[in-house]
Amino acid sequence: MAVDGKTMWFRLRAGLMGLAIALGALGLTAELVAPVPAAAAFKAPDSVADLTEGLLESVVFIQVSQSPKADREAPNLGPAPKAPDGSPFEEFFNDYFNKQKNRDQAPRVQSVGSGFIVDESGIIITNNHVIDGADDIQVTFSDGSKLKGELVGRDSKVDVAVLRVKATKPLKPVKFGDSDKLRIGDWVLAIGNPFGLGESVTLGIISAKNRDIHSGPYDNYLQTDAAINKGNSGGPLFNMNGEVVGINTAIISPSGTSAGIGFAVPSNSALPVIAQLRQYGETRRGWLGVNIQEVTSDIADSVGLKDPKGALVAHVVDKGPSALAGVTAGDIIEKFDGHDVPTARDLQRMVADTPIAKEVEVVVLRKGAEVTVKVKLGRLEEGEKLADKEQQAGPAKSEPKILTQALGLGLASLDADARQKFKIGDKVVKGVVVADVAAGTSAAEKRLVPGDVIVEVGQEAVETPADVVKRIDALKQDGRKRILLMVANGNGEIRFVPVAAE
Repeated sequence: MAVDGKTMWFRLRAGLMGLAIALGALGLTAELVAPVPAAAAFKAPDSVADLTEGLLESVVFIQVSQSPKADREAPNLGPAPKAPDGSPFEEFFNDYFNKQKNRDQAPRVQSVGSGFIVDESGIIITNNHVIDGADDIQVTFSDGSKLKGELVGRDSKVDVAVLRVKATKPLKPVKFGDSDKLRIGDWVLAIGNPFGLGESVTLGIISAKNRDIHSGPYDNYLQTDAAINKGNSGGPLFNMNGEVVGINTAIISPSGTSAGIGFAVPSNSALPVIAQLRQYGETRRGWLGVNIQEVTSDIADSVGLKDPKGALVAHVVDKGPSALAGVTAGDIIEKFDGHDVPTARDLQRMVADTPIAKEVEVVVLRKGAEVTVKVKLGRLEEGEKLADKEQQAGPAKSEPKILTQALGLGLASLDADARQKFKIGDKVVKGVVVADVAAGTSAAEKRLVPGDVIVEVGQEAVETPADVVKRIDALKQDGRKRILLMVANGNGEIRFVPVAAE
């Protein structure tokens, strides 16, 4: 009788197990199954009591109070006027100004958070959101003493704030560790003030690194399952050497309490910001003067890149550092200051951490060739003030005429009628107007809409619908399966859109 492979395997396995049992009965061993690797046999710390005891003095609890929003924003009305006795307005005046008096006596809004000492003279680190809008900051130490906190500087982008207290005796600071050396699975310890309880310690591991939770442009959070709750914000996350490797900042939880998903700002991201806040009272980040977007697999394919990496320059700020250095829209930044650029997010952090006025080499991929330019960085905080204002246009007088169809797009000339119809501002100088988008096409899936202006096709400028068709045909003949379009909206904001050639 024929025996299939699966049946044969079960018979063989049963025979081996029987042999192992027989040998065991004779006091012998048979290594018929591979032993468990040593790395799989892990052991949790027996205790973190000694480690915790040496750190508690360095963690503080922060209580913030502020006037109610309506009270802070309302004008000072001065003493209440008095209506004449018997006046028909007497009841109205009394009712209105009694409400104002009650408002003035409304309880102050209070919240709590955590922090930690980094300098014995009285420098304390916490989250920006812990002290945002505070009228008064009280810092409570482990011995129960309290001191008034003074804001040195804060940064909303990384969510870090630096406080100072006038210490009457030397305080016990903690040291920062290297968050880049953390590995997923490493033990970490969180100390803080959850729900105002004070001196609470939780233990967990690093669950993930470089998390983007869409809270700011420089997100690269550490994720941990060490319990973090409301009030833990601003507290330290320690490694097993007692070094601060993160600042506990956020949680994801439907209930608002710990669900084992907490996030901390890595120490290596916080340290440059803290140094600037201590020195200047504000941040001084580097600025490249470009708007960038991720290089997706579609974009990589459309420009002949093997892998989707780098940062695509969507717009170059006029008279900004990159414009002066010769960077152009459509360039893909591959290296910055000697470092590879894996993603657009990575480039943002690299530039922000680079000193202002430093001249750096930037390697870009431009039309298939690598080009190196030298850029003298500006200051981000000044560059942000140059943000373009929205352009306003008058009502439409007539409909733009669709001249041709390509890639599921109805194309029209960029004339006065098109500008008025789609409210295209003067920032858009040349290009071809998308007057219609066919449903179910690649262009529709990529969210091209009427009023978009095609500025380039395959990294070559176009000015007429005929230019678009000619360029698309040439790229198809070259075997391109996707066509990369540089597209501007009515305000001149640029993005790159890869559209299927068929």
